Parts: sequence; structure tokens; C-alpha cells
Amino acid sequence: MSLNTRLLFALLGFPLLVYAMMAVLLVIQSDTEAREAQQERLVNAGELLAPSLADAIAQGDSQRVESVARQLLTISGLQTVALFDAQGRRLLLLGNAAPPPLKAPASSQLIMEDNAWRLRLPLALTQPSTNPLAAVRNSAGWLDIEMDRRALTLGHYRLIASLSLGGMLLGLLMFLVAFAISRYTTRPIEEANQALYRLSRGDYRLHLAPSNAAELHQLTDHINALAQHFQQAQRDMQTQIVQATSELQESMETIEEQNIKLDLAHRSALRANAVKSEFLANMSHEIRTPLNGIIGFCRLLGRSSLDSRQQEWLQHVHRACDNLLMLVNDVLDFSKLEANRLTLEEADIDIVALVDEVVGLHAPEAQRKQLHLVPMVYDDVPTPLCGDPLRIHQVLNNLIGNALKFTHEGDVIVRVMLDNQEGQHVVLNLSVSDTGIGLSNAHQEALFSAFSQAEPSHSRQFGGSGLGLTICRQLIERMGGEIEVESELGKGTTFSFTLPLLAHKAIERPPEISLPNPVIRLYEMHTPTRLVLEHLLQRWEAQPVKFDDPDQAQLLILGLEHSDYTPERFKHWQAVIDQTPCPVLILANGNSFDLPPLRLTQGGETLYKPFSRAQLVASLTQLLIPTFVPSKLPAPLAASHAPSQPVKLLIVDDNAPNRELLKNMLEDPTIHITALESGHQALEFARTGNVDMVLMDIRMPGMDGVQTTQALRRLSSTWARCPIIAVTAHVLSSERQKWLAEGLDDVLIKPIDEQQLHLLLHRFLGVTHRLADSTAVALPTNHSPKAVKTLSHSAPAKLSVVDLEIGARLAGGKEYLAREQLKRLIDSLDDSEQHMRAAFAQQNLPTLLDWVHGLNGASRYCGAPELALLVETLETRLRTSGLDHVEGLLEDLYRAMARLRAHRPLLSRP
Repeated sequence: MSLNTRLLFALLGFPLLVYAMMAVLLVIQSDTEAREAQQERLVNAGELLAPSLADAIAQGDSQRVESVARQLLTISGLQTVALFDAQGRRLLLLGNAAPPPLKAPASSQLIMEDNAWRLRLPLALTQPSTNPLAAVRNSAGWLDIEMDRRALTLGHYRLIASLSLGGMLLGLLMFLVAFAISRYTTRPIEEANQALYRLSRGDYRLHLAPSNAAELHQLTDHINALAQHFQQAQRDMQTQIVQATSELQESMETIEEQNIKLDLAHRSALRANAVKSEFLANMSHEIRTPLNGIIGFCRLLGRSSLDSRQQEWLQHVHRACDNLLMLVNDVLDFSKLEANRLTLEEADIDIVALVDEVVGLHAPEAQRKQLHLVPMVYDDVPTPLCGDPLRIHQVLNNLIGNALKFTHEGDVIVRVMLDNQEGQHVVLNLSVSDTGIGLSNAHQEALFSAFSQAEPSHSRQFGGSGLGLTICRQLIERMGGEIEVESELGKGTTFSFTLPLLAHKAIERPPEISLPNPVIRLYEMHTPTRLVLEHLLQRWEAQPVKFDDPDQAQLLILGLEHSDYTPERFKHWQAVIDQTPCPVLILANGNSFDLPPLRLTQGGETLYKPFSRAQLVASLTQLLIPTFVPSKLPAPLAASHAPSQPVKLLIVDDNAPNRELLKNMLEDPTIHITALESGHQALEFARTGNVDMVLMDIRMPGMDGVQTTQALRRLSSTWARCPIIAVTAHVLSSERQKWLAEGLDDVLIKPIDEQQLHLLLHRFLGVTHRLADSTAVALPTNHSPKAVKTLSHSAPAKLSVVDLEIGARLAGGKEYLAREQLKRLIDSLDDSEQHMRAAFAQQNLPTLLDWVHGLNGASRYCGAPELALLVETLETRLRTSGLDHVEGLLEDLYRAMARLRAHRPLLSRP
């Protein structure tokens, strides 16, 4: 606000405010006095003429009655006069409108309405009585007078208009005075401001006249001095410009030549890039064909008879081919997009299964941030549809990933709706809404540009390169759709896109299950999730009711948040479950490793959000649809018979000898074994198949055993109940309890005791495995920390370097297998020693522990007692004390490894 404006407000505001307050008080006082005066005049006139009217009515003198009544009409504003006798009959009416007949008043009444006042007076024949009933009996009737208040209101408005006109004239006068004063005060300042503006524009020839005020006089002198300084600086600059111009002219000729060369190089680069993109797009078939052939022949070669080393080499070749094929596919897809040569597939799509699959991939992140990830596929979406499921999966995966990335609380909702259907053509509308940080209008415009994000800091804070949305837009446009975004900063974002698809064989989606009309009590505080559950249950012929409904229910569904697992709330819900006479289905917003389990007294199941529709159907089928379950046989009888169906076991271990040994130990016609080498392979296998039990190695590269177990538990309810046994060469008591709390069912220590393996099979699967007879191995399999601390460095020297008898026992009585295991161990010692020395030199405890643990696991299955005891001791020391005081143990271990290498030629003899 300028100084001139502030002076105007200061000079005008206070006087006008005082005038306004006085005017308001005057209007209020005037209106009050006028109302009181008119009211007093009306009451006095009525009471004055009431006795005369009463006598005239009593005498029956109608002329006198009318004469007296007309005297009332002379009062200003009076518009109606009416007389009534004691029985309520109207005797006289003077005026425009007749008052309505009312009951005779017992005393004087003044009725105030919006535009009129009405006075009602009883006409008494006798002296006034304090008894109201007596006064009514002696009444000759009553008088009804109506007075118009509009004249009073009109006078009120005239006064307001007069005061307003006076205020306007006063304001105009004050404005002129204030304007003159402000101009006199601010004019010198404006002149100084104009002078500075001219200086900023390069006009240095100005000279301000001195002012009368001392402060303004100093300001004028300083501005004049500044102008002189600028004049001198301008002259100096002009001299420098002349010198620089001559040098610049010489440089410009050189730059022009360079620009011509750069332009030619740029055009050449564009042509080369186009040729490169076209070449890669055209070479898709030629590159993939030999790679697929190599992979196929590797698989065929793997079925032939190869020794262990050849198998290992073949696995390396196969793994390298898979990585190369993945890399080639990524490069070719990007080049196809760039060269506009991307080909879309046409395959049948189940939208519900596709959306559930994408949502399931993002379940861990949603559970980690305690967000609600809700898929909604509307019933009018037909199935199956024809399109490119891989590209739709890619777009949804990117949009949901971004929504979870930029959302810290609330929910992410995926909606699939039918936009239009004409014949065999269907247009779907898919949207991903979140309650995250949102986007401003400026950021929305640049959102779909390559390498751009809403804020420069987002790449550091949230990750990503800014290419995802660009690729999504290109894919959607190539599929014939359009993508748009709606967002408000701080209130979330909604990405929606249309998707045209073919519907050659599409029909209305049938219900996934038909329930026997059960009553289901439902508790779910998250509104979108509750609406989805209510709709699905009604669609599946169930009757969802509120949580506090008194009707008898066949199932209770509880949707619980993280806050419901606090100690107080946990006790409350456990009490609710204990008091519920029906099974309970818990829908927990989290994972099984972060939330403690609730005891289901009457049976039930726990699903972890976000769950798929298939998982919900499976749980409802198990809990609500009765099936025939044969009674369990007695334990001895059940153990004596082999199961009618083969038992499926999954072995996950990154060490090939360990996998081979376990397969040989479990070899039996009634057991079908699948052996995999990594957690990622286990997840790929689990998406298409199921097993009865898993033997899981703990320390594996990439995904370790605990992470793989947690991922398997999230896949489905079947995998959530599957027994998963940890197989490890070393475990402390605290680690064992931690693993059990994180989802593993038991821990098996290497070398595996056949009796323990037998008990696990019988405990979890109810079957008896005919294992080879073997005695207990003399080598200790577990050492307490106290026992380890008492071991001296000379103790291992008392043990044999190689003991094939122990190795045969560990290999299930197969001496040839023990020899092969020992050879593999010796061949791996050089690599293990090299990495352990490097890790210890760098003081890298995790890396050193990984290699020591791997050597411990490998030596547990071999007849190398000295090495096994030393590496066991070293691992325990590393886990309990870190890198302190382990150098001596390492040197003992290296010497033991050297002694074991010396026995390698002896093992090759028959």
C-alpha cells in the first residue's frame, strides 16, 4: 500500500467512522422515540374514548357510537376502527379492512405486527374489577383499533437517506482536503522516485532542485551525486566496449565456423540415431531367435548325463543366456517405441485377475506404509476381453507404484468401469486415485514429459528417472486410449485412462461363488473397503449386516487396522472373538510378520490387505460351504501307511551340493521333490504351483530365506498355511526365535539328522519316510556359546582331516555321494579363502559372515571333521563378538583348508 493511500485512509477514515457511528445512534434513537410516541398516542386515544363508547353501546345510541368512533379516525395513521358487543357481534366498522373475530379480551391488548399495530380494549359498564371474569361479565363489548406503521417506517428511511447524503457530502469534502495534503506530502518523494527510475533506465543527465525540507534536501544531494558517478562510469564503460568489440569481431568468425561444423555433426547424429533405432527394431526376430535356440538346447543338454562340474558350467551358461535375453528384450522394446515399431499383442484378458495380480505385487509397500490399497472392478465389465495384458499390466504397475510412492497416509483406489460398449467393442475407464501430496497446475502440464518430475528433489527423495509416465502415455495412445490427470496440491491425485478392447467372446461376469444365503456380520471402518465387501457379499448371495446387529450370524468379518493391535485393542478384539459363536474372518491391514496373531476360538482365517477376490472366495468357501472331511485315523495307523497322493516337497538352496544331497536323502516313490536355487525362482514356482512343505535355506544371495518366506506367505492362503522349515548350518537361540516370529515353522540344523527330518515329515505332513538306517554322527552339530569359548586352537588337531565314514553317514549311507560332496568342497576352498581374506582385510563383517556361513553349510555334509568344527567355531565367534579376536581362528581355518586340499588326489582313487 502506497504512502499516498495510507495518508488518504488516515485523514478520511476516522472522521467518517465517527460520523457513521453518530448517524447510527441518531437513527436508532429517532426510531425508538417515534415508536414510543405513536404507541402512547394510540393507547391514550383508545382509553380516553372507551368509557364514552361503553355508555353509548349500553344506551343503544348508534349515532353517538359512530360519532365517538369517528373521533378516533382523526388520529394520524389510524386505518380501521371496529366495535363488538359482549357476544362478539360486530356493531360498527370504520376503515378499509375488517379485523377477524376474536375472543373478547379480558384486559387491554396491544398487538404489534410487521406493518400495523392493533389495540383491543374491553368496554366496561362498571368500575374496573381486579377479577378478570367479573370484568368480562360487566363488559358492553370491546374496541378493536388498527394503526398503520408504514408512515413511521417511511420517516425512518427518510432520516437514513438524509444522513447518508450528508455523509457523502462530508466524505467528498474530506477527500478533497486529504488529497491536497497527501499530494503536498508525497510529491517530493515521487520526484525522487522518478529520478531513480531514470537512472535505472540509463538517463544520467538529470539534476534535482533542492527541497525546503532538510531530509528531502539530503536525499536530493545524494541522487545528484549518484547521477554524476554513473556518468563517469558510463564513459569508462564506453571505452572498454570499443576495445572489446574489436576482440569480439575476431572471435565471431571462429564461432561461426564452429557452428557450421556442429550443425553438420548434429544432422549426422540424428541420421545415425534414426538408423540405429530402425536397425534395432528390425533385428528383433534375428536377435531373439538364436538366444531362444541357445536356451532351448541348454535345457535339452541339462537332461543328458553330465558330471557335476559340467552341470555347473551349463547352469552358468543358462543363467547368462536368461540375463542376456532380458537385456535384449528391454533394449528392443525401447527401440521399438522410439522407432514407432512396437507391436501390441492380442490375448484374452480377465480384468479382475489382472488387477488383483498388479495390486498383489504392491502389497508389501502398501502394508509397510499402512495404506489401504483397494481394487474395484465394476460388475458391468464383461469378461474375457481381448488386448495386450502385458502392456496393461505395465501401465497399471507404474501408476499404482507412483501412487504408493507419493502417498503417506490414506488410501490408493484402483477403479475399472465400463465407459462404452458397442457390439464387439468395449471402452474401459481405468483410474488410480490416491490421497498423496498432489500436483499443482504447472507441474501437471509438464508431468508427461520425459525425464521430468513434479519437483527436482523428488528424484532424490522418492527415486525414479521421470520416464515412467512418458512410456505409459505412449503405450496408452498406441492402444487407442487417452490418459489424463486430476490433482490438487496437498489433496491427492487421480490418473485415469480409457482403454479400447475387443469383446468377441465377452459375457457378463458370473458370480465367483454362490453362498447358501448366510448372515455375515461385517466390521470395516475404511468406507471404500466396506462398500466393496458389502457389494461382493450381496453378489454372492450373502446377507451382510452391521457389526452390532443382534441376529444370529454364520460368519464374522473383522477389518482391523494397525491401531487395533495395540495391547488394549488387541485384548478387546480377542475377547470379541472368544465370545463369537461362529467362525471369524480377519482382514488385517498389514502383514503376518508385523501383526501378532489373534486366537480364533471357533475357527476362521486371516487375510492380509490387499487381498485378491480369489483369496476372499477361497476363504468364504472354506468357512461357509460345508464339505465332507473324513475322520482322522489313529496316529499309529496313519503313520504305517503311505499317503495315496505323492507328497510334494520344495527345496530352496543356493548351494548345488546341498540341494543334491537333500534330494538323495529324501528319495522315495511317495515324495515328489522340486529343487530351486534362489528365492526369486521359488516365487516364480509358487505363482503356478503348490507344495506340501518347503525346506528353505536362510542365507542366499538376493532374497534370503526369511524374505522369501514372507513373500510366499503373501501370495495366497494356501502358501500362508504351508509349512516352511529353515535349513541352516548355524543358528543362535535369539535368531531361532526371530525366524519363528517372522513366519518360519521350524529350524533344521545342518548337517541334517535323518531322525529329525523323519519327525518333521511326520509332524507337518502325517507321513512316515523310510530313511536309511544310520547312527548318530560323531561330529557335533550344535555348540552352545559357552562350549565354543572353551575350544582352544589346538583342539581341531585331534580330529581327522578327512573321515569318509562320517561323510557316508551324512550322505545317507552313500559313500560315492560323500566323495563327490567332499570333492566339491575342496574345489571351492580357494575361492572361499580369497573372499574371506579380502573381507577381513576390509573389516567387512557382513561379507565375511556370509562366506563363513556358506563354508559352514558346505562342510556340514562332508567328512571333514576338522574343518567343520573350526568353521562352526568361527561363525559363532563372529556372531557373538564380531571381528574381535578372530584372527587366530582364521589362520587355523586357512591351515585346515590347506590340509584338506592336500587330500584331493587321494579322493580320486577308486
